[in-house]
Amino acid sequence: MAIENVGKKRSMPPVTIVSLTEPGRALAERLRSLAPDAELLHRPQPFQDTIRHRFLSGRRLVLLCAVGIAVRSLAPVLRDKYQDPAVLVLDEHGRFVVPILSGHEGGANEWARQVADFLGAQAVITGAQRYTHPLLAAGVGCNRGCPLESLLVLLDRTLAEHGLRRDDLRALASIELKRDEPGLHQLAETLNLPIHFYPAVVLREYDDRLSRKSEIVFRETGCHGVAEAAALACAERLVDHDFRAELIIPKRKNTDATLAVARIYGNCED
Repeated sequence: MAIENVGKKRSMPPVTIVSLTEPGRALAERLRSLAPDAELLHRPQPFQDTIRHRFLSGRRLVLLCAVGIAVRSLAPVLRDKYQDPAVLVLDEHGRFVVPILSGHEGGANEWARQVADFLGAQAVITGAQRYTHPLLAAGVGCNRGCPLESLLVLLDRTLAEHGLRRDDLRALASIELKRDEPGLHQLAETLNLPIHFYPAVVLREYDDRLSRKSEIVFRETGCHGVAEAAALACAERLVDHDFRAELIIPKRKNTDATLAVARIYGNCED
C-alpha cells in the first residue's frame, strides 16, 4: 500500500478573466471563486494589446466575448500548441464554455469541463476528447487508538447515505499528526487505497472553505478541521490543474472518527 505525504501540487499558469459587458462582469466575479488569484479585467483599453500581452506572458485567458473577437485578437501572436497558454471563450450569460486554444497540451478542454460544471453550462469541445470523470477523496480524522471497525462503519454509512460506494474513492487523507495511527493504515489496506498525510500548515490553507471551524481542533492540531481540509487537499492533488475541489459530503462523525468527501474532475489517467 502506497502511503505518502504529498507537498505542494504543481502550479499551473495564472489566469486572467476579461469581460466586456455588465453581465460579463458579473459572470467574471462568479468565476473568480474557481480561481481566487485570477486577474479580472473589465473593458481593458486598448483591448487587443492588453490580452495579447497577457497571452504572451503565459497567462491562461478566460474571454467573456464572441469567439470571433477572441480569434482576431490573438491570431497575430499565436505560436504553437506547446507554447500557447489555454484560452476559453464564454458567452456573457455563461451558457457555453468553448476552449479555443491548447485544448490538450495546455489543458483547456479539461478546464472547460470544470468551468462548465461549476456554472451548469455546456462545454463545447470540438477536438478529440479524453475521458474525464469525478475523482473523490475522503478525509479522515480520529481519536487515538480508533479501531478499524469504527472507521468502516462511519465510512460505509456515510457513503451509502449519498449513493456512493467504497470503489468510488480514489484516495484517503488525514493530518500528519495521525501518520502513526494503526487504524488509518488498516483502513487504507482494507480499501486498497493510498493514504496521504498533510501537515497542519497545509490544512490551514483550507480554513475558509470548511463548513465549520473548531477552535478545539485548532488547539489540538494546529488547523481548524482535519477531515474536510484533508479531503480538499487530497482531491486537488489528484489532478494537474489549479481548480478547487468541492466538498460533496461535509464532516460526518461518530464517537471515534470524522469523515468528509471532496470531489474534483480530472482525466482517468491522473
